[in-house]
Amino acid sequence: MIKKYLAFYIFLLIGKISISQNTTSSNLFNETETLKHLQTLSSDAFEGRRTGTKGALKAEKYIINQFYTHGVKPLTKKYTQPFSFNKGNIYYNAKNIIGFIEGTSYKKKYVIISAHYDHEGIKRGKIYNGADDNASGVAALFSLAEYFKNNRPKHSVILAAFDAEELSLQGSKYFVNNTNIPKENIMVNLNLDMISRSDKKELFAVGTQTNTRLKQIVRQFKNTDDFKLVIGHDGYDKLENWTYASDHANFHRKNIPFIYFGVEDHEDYHEPTDDYENIHPSFYISAIKAIINVFEDIDDSNF
Repeated sequence: MIKKYLAFYIFLLIGKISISQNTTSSNLFNETETLKHLQTLSSDAFEGRRTGTKGALKAEKYIINQFYTHGVKPLTKKYTQPFSFNKGNIYYNAKNIIGFIEGTSYKKKYVIISAHYDHEGIKRGKIYNGADDNASGVAALFSLAEYFKNNRPKHSVILAAFDAEELSLQGSKYFVNNTNIPKENIMVNLNLDMISRSDKKELFAVGTQTNTRLKQIVRQFKNTDDFKLVIGHDGYDKLENWTYASDHANFHRKNIPFIYFGVEDHEDYHEPTDDYENIHPSFYISAIKAIINVFEDIDDSNF
């Protein structure tokens, strides 16, 4: 009898290992479509997606359509969370776009996966398309939505496309201060900002140094010569501290655990040359798969 149960347990364990190993396979999401989404969002037609512009409105509609297509439900009315703010002498109207996927086991526990969709717009007659910063993160949200459609998460997931990150993180600030979700029910924020290129083939995972479980999860990721997930930039090494560099900062200020996925600044950062042609497609796809891998391990936890 014990042998029978032991054999069954081994069968389940092998099955779980197989699923985990499949994270690197090509059937998690449509890679070609992911690249097309990145290319589209960073095209001249979106005029750099600056907050409050026609380009931002076009991006908003595009994101909502992709959420809807992949079965992501609206967390807020028609997916949008409008807000306004002053920056200098300019008054901005902005919108976060918030989608929801209900978990199968822990419906009231949430993982928030975020990426800002705004960029620099048009300056001095040049369009700042922001392919890496941060069409890459937004297109990754679509890939995750596709993945979740076929692999329902145990915990509920919120996909948040934040506006006005380039204007002092206004979108995420508004979200954390106005969400109806109790802060203690948010397990972690996974923030995606600049994930599509790296000459060193390194994607940094920031925020694990103060959370033992998150550090364990990142450390167990198997690096290769072509892609490395690296812990750093959280104020505990000689590298620039990225703890407050993007939207994850506002979750951190509420004592919500986070992992920020991002790459080192490059020559096209905040330049009109941050175009689709300069991303590294293979690295980008590997980055999304690594993020899915980390999410799977978090989803198997309940901390």
